[in-house]
Amino acid sequence: MSEETLFVQVPATLANLGSGFDALGVALDLYLEVSATLAPTDQLHYTGQGQVPNTPDNLIHQGYRAAWQALGEHHPPRLAIQAHNPIPLARGMGSSSAALVAGAALADALSGGQLGLDGVFRVTAGLEGHPDNVAPAVYGGFVAALADPPLALPLPAPKGLLFVLGVPAYEVPTPLARAALPSSVPHADAVFNLARSALWPAALYSGRLEALREAARDRLHQPYRAHLMPGIEPALEQVYAAGALAAFVGGAGPTLAALARVGNIEAIRRALMDYVGQGSTLVLGLGEGLRWKAISTPSR
Repeated sequence: MSEETLFVQVPATLANLGSGFDALGVALDLYLEVSATLAPTDQLHYTGQGQVPNTPDNLIHQGYRAAWQALGEHHPPRLAIQAHNPIPLARGMGSSSAALVAGAALADALSGGQLGLDGVFRVTAGLEGHPDNVAPAVYGGFVAALADPPLALPLPAPKGLLFVLGVPAYEVPTPLARAALPSSVPHADAVFNLARSALWPAALYSGRLEALREAARDRLHQPYRAHLMPGIEPALEQVYAAGALAAFVGGAGPTLAALARVGNIEAIRRALMDYVGQGSTLVLGLGEGLRWKAISTPSR
């Protein structure tokens, strides 16, 4: 006799990329790892960054149940889940999206692939309400995405580039960051961001990476959230002075991400030290998309 264990890997992500608010994102080479087996009751055993209660009321199980509901099944099989999460929580690196995608991927695996990648994306984008983290978590690399209608398209991934991340020790919860945004913005600021968000795919497709600095400029969200991230504006100037190709706040923050060539990595890390304080810096490459596999093991 044997039983099946499902293994899922989902990357950390950075949303917005500066100008592409709720539309652009990128996957990082840092992965939430989940294994799951059928069980009499839903269970979670969590290790890694932060504190997550070991109860069924968690984002992985929420993504799992939502995916089954999308398939018309309201009483899905129960799962015992073991999750190891190296992605910092509430730092703008997509930890919530990774958890939702992992859960939906488990449902897709158990359903025989009825959802597929596109279905996993649709379910989790609906849960998040915006697609810029879940799209790269599902597909990997750079992605442009819409929530309504749900649509995600990959963008070119330049070789030889890395992200240098400054991760402060404090959290910026997404609801707090969303509350800092105005209900309307000047027409000129909307046009400013539309033009620069269009530069991202143009620069990536053409290889004109020097244009990414302008592409990352933003007037829609980072200025309104700056008070939640002390020192963010001088830190942006410092990483550019150190050679960054593009720099922006990851998601809702407070992580500051700098895209750089290998030769500038150490200078950018040093430039981030004042900003991160008691936090840390990470150097990561582009991440691959969602991956899962099933392995049959002897039953006990």
